[in-house]
Amino acid sequence: MTDAATGDEFERALTKIPDGYSEGTFDGGRWRATVKRSQDGKRTWLYAEDLARGDIVSFNLYHLNATGNTLKPCEMSSEKVRAFVLGFVAENRKIP
Repeated sequence: MTDAATGDEFERALTKIPDGYSEGTFDGGRWRATVKRSQDGKRTWLYAEDLARGDIVSFNLYHLNATGNTLKPCEMSSEKVRAFVLGFVAENRKIP
């Protein structure tokens, strides 16, 4: 996956992660994730942290009309971001 055009599968998986703070599982571990979506719908920000190992995933996804979407991982590969979004299973409850 390049930093442009994330794909439909990625987009569907990202919509399953709730706004705000939530907890869930990924790769056999417990994670916390915070997602913020801009009011104008042009940007999604995610920061997630493994609760036991301290690993993180962080990115901005810009929703651009003419050119599609642009993924900007924060100091990690796009592949790591994609794996997390596709594999993270959020709990049903939202944590305040």
